Amino acid sequence: MKTIILVVALSLPLAIAAANANPKDDEFEKIAKDYIENYLASHPEFATELGDHRFDGIVSDYSPETRARMLAKAKQVHAALKKFDDYKQLTGANQVDARILRENVDYEIFRLEDLREAEWNPLVYNQSLANSLYLLVARDFDSAEKRVPNLRSRMEAIPNVIAEAEANLQHPPQLYTETAIEQIQGAINLVRNGLDPLLNQAPQVKKDLDPIQEKTAKALEDYKKWLQNDLLKRSDGNFRLGADKFRKKLHFALASDLSMSEIKKRAETDLARTQDAIYEMALPFYQKYFPTADEKSLADKRQVTAAVLKKLSEQHPDDNTIVGYAQKIVTEATDFVKSRNLLAVPGTPLDVIVMPEFKRGQSIAYCDSSGPLEKNGKTFFAVAPTPNDWNKERKESFFREYNNFMVRDLTVHEAMPGHYLQLSHSNEFRAPTLVRAIFQSGTFIEGWAVYTEQMMAEQGYGGPEVKMQQLKMRLRAIANAILDQSIHAGDMTEQQAMDLMMKETFQEEGEAVAKWKRARLTSAQLSTYFVGVTEHLDLRAAAQKKFGKNFDLKQYNDQVISYGSPPVKYVRELMGL
Repeated sequence: MKTIILVVALSLPLAIAAANANPKDDEFEKIAKDYIENYLASHPEFATELGDHRFDGIVSDYSPETRARMLAKAKQVHAALKKFDDYKQLTGANQVDARILRENVDYEIFRLEDLREAEWNPLVYNQSLANSLYLLVARDFDSAEKRVPNLRSRMEAIPNVIAEAEANLQHPPQLYTETAIEQIQGAINLVRNGLDPLLNQAPQVKKDLDPIQEKTAKALEDYKKWLQNDLLKRSDGNFRLGADKFRKKLHFALASDLSMSEIKKRAETDLARTQDAIYEMALPFYQKYFPTADEKSLADKRQVTAAVLKKLSEQHPDDNTIVGYAQKIVTEATDFVKSRNLLAVPGTPLDVIVMPEFKRGQSIAYCDSSGPLEKNGKTFFAVAPTPNDWNKERKESFFREYNNFMVRDLTVHEAMPGHYLQLSHSNEFRAPTLVRAIFQSGTFIEGWAVYTEQMMAEQGYGGPEVKMQQLKMRLRAIANAILDQSIHAGDMTEQQAMDLMMKETFQEEGEAVAKWKRARLTSAQLSTYFVGVTEHLDLRAAAQKKFGKNFDLKQYNDQVISYGSPPVKYVRELMGL
């Protein structure tokens, strides 16, 4: 592993000088820049993802000694930031960014001191074992001649990462090890076959890289055997985080003023309200599809809703058509946003791709936006076909869930005008430090995407069929929040989780099975959708109340996403709401 030489000054294009800076601003900005420099150097894969390519040839160091140094540094910065408890002594963006930095430094301390995932979560290491390589291949941010040497350096470092994983990991939850085994096969395939898009651009060095490719693939195969034959046998850890750790993690991950108990109360209230709303939307469809239904049948809310959703799900893609269909719908949604003048549409390119194998297993799709520090980056809308080992019935169930109308709603969420559009605007935000670019709020980002689903449905996108899917997705977001804390801070069983998803929120078995897995593999992330959309809708309601008849939806939307991706509470403050 290469030695990292830390550089104190961070001279990247997103950092700009404040117009009316004072000595306190200068002091804060130096603390922020020093901490970010150290943070990026110790999280080199994340730096690559953001678009800072100074660390492209190294991977993370997971040794106890390095983690101890990182913890000491975070505690040092935590103490230094206390002098800015009165944030109003700062000016401009620094007033918000000082608080964002403090919250994220405290989150880092919690992760290193209390959570200690490197000791029990084998999935942590896949950031270095697979994603570190994929990031250099996926984006043409520089010439192949400049990227290939870094690819070689990272492959050469992989045996050391494996050694650290084998030394650190003790008693993971069984599911975590099983998933790591599945994903490490994807990493092996990536090393053997997935590097060609980059290596073919530099044929003169491709042959020279063959030995290191084979050595890396062999190291990963040996690691897979260790996971199967050693770690799996002692993978007896609890997948539940526990109430105390979950409450703390939720606080840091959401950066919301809503407490855990308030989130659950609002979710349960919204569940009943949304079940009523989807029934009212389903009733005309039901009467159309089942014209002879009697009054008793028409009054059965669950039966009516489920029957209509089942009927709509008959129109669906399959493994061979899902990616092409998603490409078509991206164009359709973009044209709709432009025709209704809902937001400013960015010109940055968007590619719909098949999800890389090593990233599969937790979700159907994701938006991989170019990093805020990337100069000329693409955004990828990655869509996953079903796993090869699923039988025909399970595949059919999965695509009934992701039917033609649901794909429209999903595309709104992941691409237009959800993640792709919002993150493109976010990348244009400028401030005296990189705090807001580095430490983006997942709650703001996911909440915006769910908000746009509702906004597009309100505007008539896709008609009542897509509105049905939007309400179903809203039910899913609500269920996500309930699942998240009921599993990790409670004792929810698989059957209880499946009942919530399939009976209360009308999810197909394939989706519910995948979500039960994802909910156990993650904690606090699933709550971001419901909490985020709740905060976004509260924010819009406050703006509508303030401006009344003068409320302008496009102006509002453009302003909300003009501040980067900070927690919603700070957007409310910046908008004077």
